[in-house]
Amino acid sequence: MIKAIVTGGAGFIGSHLVDALADSGAEVHVLDNLCTGHSSYVNKQATLHRHAVESLEAKELIVRLRPDVIFHLAAQADVQQSLKTPAYDAQVNVLGTLNMLEACREGGVRKLVFASTSGVYGDLQKERIEEDDPVAPISFYALSKLAGELYIRLFHRLFGLSYTILRYGNVYGPRQQAKGEGGVVALFTDKLRLNQPLRIYGDGEQTRDFIFVKDVVRANMACIGQGDQQTFHVGTGRPVTVNTLVRELERLSGTSLAVTYDPPRPGDIRHSCLDNRKIIGTLSWQPSYDIASGLRETYDYVKSDV
Repeated sequence: MIKAIVTGGAGFIGSHLVDALADSGAEVHVLDNLCTGHSSYVNKQATLHRHAVESLEAKELIVRLRPDVIFHLAAQADVQQSLKTPAYDAQVNVLGTLNMLEACREGGVRKLVFASTSGVYGDLQKERIEEDDPVAPISFYALSKLAGELYIRLFHRLFGLSYTILRYGNVYGPRQQAKGEGGVVALFTDKLRLNQPLRIYGDGEQTRDFIFVKDVVRANMACIGQGDQQTFHVGTGRPVTVNTLVRELERLSGTSLAVTYDPPRPGDIRHSCLDNRKIIGTLSWQPSYDIASGLRETYDYVKSDV
């Protein structure tokens, strides 16, 4: 039985990962300061430790527990918030990751699996982005994630810590909050529930690679015993416009949705679609949800969570 720590395990993606780890029979510990997470999301079979990832207490906990693997998902993940408070963003995402790496070294952790972002490429004008394409972040959030990746690679080179880096597309699904780190799907489904108009920044023709949370969880689980010292995209490889998202939600809800269009925001990327051939070929992973089936499960959850 493996012992795993999930940082951010009370949050959106992390709590789903904790569920899967618990179901697999792992001993699971959650490290979360509940800044955006919810203790009610934490699986009853897991142990919650309420510490910030950049804290001494978090480091000491890891050294004491000596887990086999750490899934580092905790982050300040709001792009707009990172532009307002870049120092706080760096505190959580850069210093927090460095703190986790030092804890791994001192605690003899076998492997770290890191949640990164497709945002590291910035506004790269390419139909499908590959893992070795140039990186050029246009938000402090993406920059802090890239810094975390570089620290991880250097820790491997200097100290031998094994790792896998996963660059996520736009993750969506049940438990995602319509604030803070909330993505466009969470924002739209919340507005739909409240019968309020949807707000789109830009013309709505910007594209994203929307990936369902359960597919992201399976990608993380696949990294436990393989994919060492590699970076993978976790995406569908299929671009979806925000306007298409609105039409899918109209189809699901059976209603016509009011939409307002505002100017694009600083830090927003125009087009993003991830080439996923590497993860399919190396980890035998592939997405099992398309946008229609993923939105259906998300919409049903939002309707029932009143």
